[in-house]
Order: sequence, then C-alpha cells, then structure tokens
Amino acid sequence: MFKLAALSNLPTGTLYSALAATLLFSAAGVATAAPFKNLPADQDAQLSVGANAMIVSSGYDMEDSTEVRVLPGVFYDNNKIYARGAQAGAYLINDGTNQLSAYAQLAGSQFDPDDANGALQGLDKRKWSAAAGVTYLRRTPIGGFRGQIATDVLGRNDGTFGRLTYLARVSKDKLTVYPSIGIEWKNKDYNDYYYGVSDAEATRTGVAAYRPDSSFNPYINISANYDFNDKWAGFANQSLSYLADEQYDSPMVDSRTESRTTLGLLYKF
Repeated sequence: MFKLAALSNLPTGTLYSALAATLLFSAAGVATAAPFKNLPADQDAQLSVGANAMIVSSGYDMEDSTEVRVLPGVFYDNNKIYARGAQAGAYLINDGTNQLSAYAQLAGSQFDPDDANGALQGLDKRKWSAAAGVTYLRRTPIGGFRGQIATDVLGRNDGTFGRLTYLARVSKDKLTVYPSIGIEWKNKDYNDYYYGVSDAEATRTGVAAYRPDSSFNPYINISANYDFNDKWAGFANQSLSYLADEQYDSPMVDSRTESRTTLGLLYKF
C-alpha cells in the first residue's frame, strides 16, 4: 500500500531531500530510457468549453473566509498539447507510460484586507499569480506518480513550489472519478508573500511582524466527470489542504485547512 501521508512526519530537511531526489530520479529515468516512441497527435481529440463555479475557503482570518468565483473552463488533450481548467501545457515526452511536459497555470491565493478582521485590514493586498514549470507523470498498474515544480512568472511573489502526488482513476459507465493524495512544498518567498507580515506593515497596523520559512503540507483531491450525452458533461472537484506550522503560525491565519470546491458544465465540440 502506498503510504504517502507518512511523509508529513518527517523533518523538513528530509522531506525537501525526498522531493528533490524524486524529481531527479524521474528526470534520470526519462533521460536513460530514450528513445521514446511518443504517441501521435490525436486527430479526434475533443475540445470541451464551459463555465464553473469555484467556492474557495481560505485559512485567512476574514469576516467571511468563503469566496465564490465564476471562471471559464477549457479541456483538451491531443497527446501533444493540453488544457485542463486553469492549466495548459505541451508534452515534451508522451509515450503512454511516461509524460514529461512544460506547463503554465494560475497559482497562489488572494487576501483582500477590506474583508479581513481587525488590524489585518491595514495589511497589503495579496494577489493571485501565474506559475510556469515542468511536470513528470509515470503511469503504473497501481496508479500514477507525479512530480511537479513551478515558479512565479509575474513577479508578484517570486516563489517556487513543488508537488509529489499519487493519482488513481475509477470509471463506471458515464462516471469517471480521479482521487489523488500528495504533499506540497512551498519555498520561503512564496510563504513570505502570502503569509508573512513585513516590518512596515507591523509598524502601520500593530500586527506582529512574521517571516515564515519554507513549508510542506499534505493535501487530498478528488475530481469527477459525468457524461450526460455526446455533447454535454458535468464535472466536480474537491480539494483540501492542511496548512503547515510555517503558514498556520502567521497572524493572518486562523484556520488549519483550506479548501476549494468546483462545479461546472462543459459542452463538447
């Protein structure tokens, strides 16, 4: 049995080494296994376009920590390029077993001081950003194992984050479910932007200054897709992340968990 949750009990240095070692091992395996016979472009790949409602519950100390956003949704994969909601990328290797791709996606979170409690209303605003990186997925008979690393490309937080994930797939009739579990690493710059309080903010507001270090936090995610017919499909996603001490100890935070719930409808061309 794959026991990824046990990683959360390891020291931070050990976890960082495990993440780096896994990514290096994956890269080495890709390099030594060449030449690959990449899958041809799927001429029948279907484009799905729709809209989704995302309900975000952050760990920030807010009057109402729940926010609802309506976003467009695009899904497409022709074995060469792909789009999955807020992420888009291109495959460098895709032979059906190994997938190495470069990608870009929305990343981060949002803190609006106007909605915060007490002295937190005097803090600076934190904004969503965009990140670019690489991801490697290895498909096996017991599921998929994926390593990702990406960095901020808009200069908002200058942060870097990585993920190790185990993914599974369960399909029955028109319903397909994708459960996953993993651990996420966020570097000091990322945490400082979203959870830190600068000296200037502390002087201005009276909120204690705070400088977090890098962190590791476990998360779980489950996605589902249901085909109503040949043209219409519905999808749902639920993610839950457990904040590390470096994030939870911030004076901006009052909850150990963050969650995102997404419901959407897609039209298939």
